[in-house]
Amino acid sequence: MTETVAAVTPTAAAVPLPSTLRLGLARAAVEIKVFFREKDAVIFTFSFPIILLVLFGSIFSGSLEGTGITVSQLYTAGLIGAGVMGAGFQSLGIGIAGDRDDGTLKRLAGTPMPRAAYFIGKVASVLVIAFLEVLILLVIGVLMYDLTLPRDVPTWATFAWVFVLGVSAAALLGIAASSLPRSAKSAAAVISMPFVVLQFISGVFIPFTEMPPWVINVASFFPLKWMCQGFRSVFLGDAGAALETTGSYELGRVALVLGAWVVGGLILCMTTFRWKSRRDG
Repeated sequence: MTETVAAVTPTAAAVPLPSTLRLGLARAAVEIKVFFREKDAVIFTFSFPIILLVLFGSIFSGSLEGTGITVSQLYTAGLIGAGVMGAGFQSLGIGIAGDRDDGTLKRLAGTPMPRAAYFIGKVASVLVIAFLEVLILLVIGVLMYDLTLPRDVPTWATFAWVFVLGVSAAALLGIAASSLPRSAKSAAAVISMPFVVLQFISGVFIPFTEMPPWVINVASFFPLKWMCQGFRSVFLGDAGAALETTGSYELGRVALVLGAWVVGGLILCMTTFRWKSRRDG
């Protein structure tokens, strides 16, 4: 009997554990299921940019002089960027602060799951949620505001890398910012306030041609401005370039800045993220 047990034990111990990526994707599936079970979070996340698009698109009509682009189309492109940023930065910042406060993070940290898998799961789940949000905004833009979708592969490729870099940067910044609130009760105020300010200075609601230079310089430091600029290049085409401060979409600079924020967000996560609440030490 002893020999049998000894013969079986090495074989059982040799079974490889799932990879970090596989665990991260499994975690993403859990995150998505939990998100869609929270009906209030689903309604807020998806309805807020939709309501703003319908509201602003209905109030402000007409074309922008010399471009052939309507104000509604400009808002559609901008709110796609804001929706992507909100799905990553705002939702994760508030949600993770709540997980930390109720002890969920502390329990996860005590499991065999690699900690990197948790972050992979968060970013992957935000990619799915943000994509659905963009899809809804595009349907509204096409049906209500005559937004023209790109018809060539290179333009859709531009959309793909702007979307992936933008979501990744927003998600990592949201994870890092989740450590700022002292409790889950204060998370909404702490996270939402800077996000609202960023929307107003990043060209989402007000064209850069109407802003003072110092506001544009401040906005240029943050990823939302470049994310919206990238999406405008996709959905407004060459005519929309006249609305940019340089007369060009500067896609190379868009990629550089968003890539830098992905790296910076990862560094912030690694150096500031806390698995326990402040009261736990």
